[in-house]
Amino acid sequence: MENMKLRVFPPEFKGRLHDARTATSIGRWLGSAFAVCFVTGLFSHVMQHPPDWLADSIPSRPAWGYRLTQGLHVASGIAAIPLLLAKLWAVYPRLFGWPPVRSVTHALERLSIAVLVAGSLFELATGLLNTAQWYPWPFSFVPVHYAVAWLVVGALLLHLAVKAPEIRAHWTRRSPGTLALPVQDGPDRRSFLAVVGAGVGAVTLTTVGQSFTPLKDLVLFAPRRPDKGPQGLPVNRTAAAARVGGITAEEYRLVVAGPRPYTLTLAELRALPQHEVELPIACVEGWSASARWTGVRVLDLLAGAGAPAHARVRVESLEPRGGYRVSELGREHAHDPLTLLALRVNGEELHPDHGYPARLIAPNRPGVLQTKWVGRLEVLA
Repeated sequence: MENMKLRVFPPEFKGRLHDARTATSIGRWLGSAFAVCFVTGLFSHVMQHPPDWLADSIPSRPAWGYRLTQGLHVASGIAAIPLLLAKLWAVYPRLFGWPPVRSVTHALERLSIAVLVAGSLFELATGLLNTAQWYPWPFSFVPVHYAVAWLVVGALLLHLAVKAPEIRAHWTRRSPGTLALPVQDGPDRRSFLAVVGAGVGAVTLTTVGQSFTPLKDLVLFAPRRPDKGPQGLPVNRTAAAARVGGITAEEYRLVVAGPRPYTLTLAELRALPQHEVELPIACVEGWSASARWTGVRVLDLLAGAGAPAHARVRVESLEPRGGYRVSELGREHAHDPLTLLALRVNGEELHPDHGYPARLIAPNRPGVLQTKWVGRLEVLA
């Protein structure tokens, strides 16, 4: 017993490649993924919850804009998961440094790291669960995810400012700061980075097909395939879940409220001039799919109600309750000729899960705002 050595804090780390050069190399990739994820996530949040002063200026073109940005958001977030794990592996010995605080600068560094690591793990974990529509927490996902994203960005900027000299010293292979690193670690470092890169490529290729349809056959781990579902389109919320099943053509009525309000039966809607457009549904969970939609242009319905050219439109669903049963079309979307009250998809009458008897479809718009089972359009001044 007397000869036994007591283990004291901090623990000893004998693994190799836990150095600044390895951490900086991974950090370049991780920082790029975080930047893409944050910018596209900010765009998505504004599209879903536009401030009143911006609502009429959100563009409706390009029609595929939201599909691209949300696909990038989810893909970059998934790619960031193996990158973050690799980054933590490279730096974890420093997390146990002793003493924990040595100066004001060191305290700022430790604070930024604590917030950055905790916030990053939270964002990636909750974002990944959101793609599967699984919410095992008591808070609302969207506002909390959005708020924590800003905390992560602030912590990241503080961390970069504090670590700027060290990052600069190890940014390139020829940097003076790398001369003190063991030469024999070079091949191992390249092998480690290659494995990390392969991991990022693997998770990307097996999930990105949910939005980039040429790779749909490689989708192994994404919760949705873009070609699976009623009429070849995925469904997030079914008619049964929304409690709107059993709507008959005879009982359906569309109310168009405006300066000259009127009501249309389904037969009267079908008798109006029909237009066909090809538009994607791009869901916030990351999947998207294009389809041919046929229906009545919303701008024609507004013209019949005497709506002014600058008017917004409130779209209400027959769904009795739900966070997105009501949405608004800003001026750009409301008067875009591609925006339809769709009655058919891919040549077939809408399936109940796709919004029978009528649903909204508009360009460059989050899928959660493509209101299904529409029963009322209201012109807003």
